[in-house]
Amino acid sequence: MARQRLCILSRKKSLYSTSRLFEAAREQGAHPLVMDTLRCTMVVAPGGNTLLYRGVAVTDLSAVIPRIGASITAYGMSVVNHLETMNVPVVNPAPAIARSRDKLRCLQLLAQVGLDVPRTVMATQGAHVSRLVEAVGGLPCIIKLLRGTQGVGVMIANTQAEAETILHTFWGLGQDVCLQEFIAESKGRDIRALVVGDKVVGAMRRQARRGEFRSNIHRGGEGKSIKLEKDYQRTAVEAARCIGLTVCGVDMLEGKDGPKVMELNSSPGFEGLERATKKDIAGAIVRHALSLAKAKK
Repeated sequence: MARQRLCILSRKKSLYSTSRLFEAAREQGAHPLVMDTLRCTMVVAPGGNTLLYRGVAVTDLSAVIPRIGASITAYGMSVVNHLETMNVPVVNPAPAIARSRDKLRCLQLLAQVGLDVPRTVMATQGAHVSRLVEAVGGLPCIIKLLRGTQGVGVMIANTQAEAETILHTFWGLGQDVCLQEFIAESKGRDIRALVVGDKVVGAMRRQARRGEFRSNIHRGGEGKSIKLEKDYQRTAVEAARCIGLTVCGVDMLEGKDGPKVMELNSSPGFEGLERATKKDIAGAIVRHALSLAKAKK
């Protein structure tokens, strides 16, 4: 029987998560292919759509794991959409990736189905900053770029003057921003749960380094493995299902009334999670991708 051909869409094979997915695919008997998303050429024609990689037609793909970086979101989603029109099973469909990348849209959908999220407001440049701050519960408050990643474009405003300066700076640069409630009890920490399919395969509590309120590992935060409580597991899985992602990182704050979903990451890095939990996260993702291929057959 021919080996399954598993495509990993990624800019670099040397990236930790990409190389681990490549290894895991080999361990499970699949034939992995790492394809640089920006080197994919989409051909739309009456006889059927095709994909060229470095000028050569790509055929017989069993499934695709998209690792679409924020800087290439638009082109990456076009490639994912194209593969879906070729009837190739994709771990995360393009519309779901788009929903997760727009922080406000993501929170709108989560709140609509009854999941708890931090109070969030978005407005244009003419808005009264004092009213926006009041709408999220006062100072301090968090100010975020709608499409920032890894803690970039996330700031805290402790005074009215700081809030006005940050907002007017972002607005002046033509950026879309939102204000968000500061959850004091989370104290510079959050929970990252990694959902694969319909379950959480690993979780850690991330603690910000001293003097920093952002707990992202890329910002120097430290991750420690935790056994996730049932309500947090349930919330993470429901959030992923709501947005339409079957592999994602779900970031939650520990509110006094339980989990508050902060955001979802459709291409989560899992180096910190694998090291903290000692779990084979890459293997779980590959198994899920190959199960989609099997289900299609």
